[in-house]
Amino acid sequence: MLRPLLSLLATVAATLAIGWIVDQALQRIAARQPSAPVWPLLRRCRIPLQLAVVSALLLAAKPLQRIFHLKHDDGAQHLLLLFLLASLGWLTVRVVAAVLEALLSRYESRVDDPARVQRVRTQISMLRRAADALIVVVTVAVMLLTFSAMRTIGASLLASAGIIGIVAGIAAQSTLGNFFAGLQIAFGDTVRIGDTVVVDGQQGTVEEITLSYLVVRLWDYRRLIVPVSYFVNKPFENWTRRDPGLLAAVLLHLDHTTRVDELRTTLRARLDRHPLWAGGEWALDVTDTTPSTIVVRATMTARTPDDAARLRFDIREQLIAHLRDEHPHALPRLRTTDT
Repeated sequence: MLRPLLSLLATVAATLAIGWIVDQALQRIAARQPSAPVWPLLRRCRIPLQLAVVSALLLAAKPLQRIFHLKHDDGAQHLLLLFLLASLGWLTVRVVAAVLEALLSRYESRVDDPARVQRVRTQISMLRRAADALIVVVTVAVMLLTFSAMRTIGASLLASAGIIGIVAGIAAQSTLGNFFAGLQIAFGDTVRIGDTVVVDGQQGTVEEITLSYLVVRLWDYRRLIVPVSYFVNKPFENWTRRDPGLLAAVLLHLDHTTRVDELRTTLRARLDRHPLWAGGEWALDVTDTTPSTIVVRATMTARTPDDAARLRFDIREQLIAHLRDEHPHALPRLRTTDT
């Protein structure tokens, strides 16, 4: 009785020691290579690593069977084997996530182009989800193959695999379509996390992209859930695909007597003092005329879609206030006489 108990204690001690040694080694490597973010991220793998080690040691030493006097230990050994496989799958998921996050962090530190960073972030996010799904499927498949019943019916399953595959493909047509659409979005660079898009007339920011759906945060903080296949099969607006900067426009309907040159000078003066103006293009032009008004369009650049919306609101308000206070005759009026 004492020997199996000591074996169990030694297994637990060895597991804790291996986890501590690996953690200390990663800390030292991270201190020597501060520019490599992968080593601190790998420290998240300590728990699944210890679970895999303890299950492997228990599977090899069999101390539990000797302690509890189990004559037929096939069930216990099988349970430990399943636990070992699940721990290895969890460990693989953590390692893949750490490597991909380290690659993204390294890329972000070296590239100053926000558009390229968003594209790579979206691609790595989709790769991580696909890798996680693949690892889970493989782990579950290997765990199922450890059952003798599954191995026995394996031949019949393979014989009918063609028919099952056709039926499954028809049944999961929508799911598979969304899956491949998600991969096409990630590597086709049509939509990225952080892009400003217009979907069915609603403007929002892409907040999350998965293998099946895409989350768009609207201006009022509502979330619009859209299947990823929508962005492959239907047209949509992407305001920040190439350049996050935008050209904001303000339309004013004014009287024919409006002094457009003076209003143009006022616009430039207001833009010079406005913190949201990007300092690039600006213009004020008469774009149309009607029997009672002229249509004046003021355009100005902003760095982001949010800045463009705020700049448009402020400039519209300031121009109307200027006309109301300095030139009230320039505001639209309903003429009742010929003079």
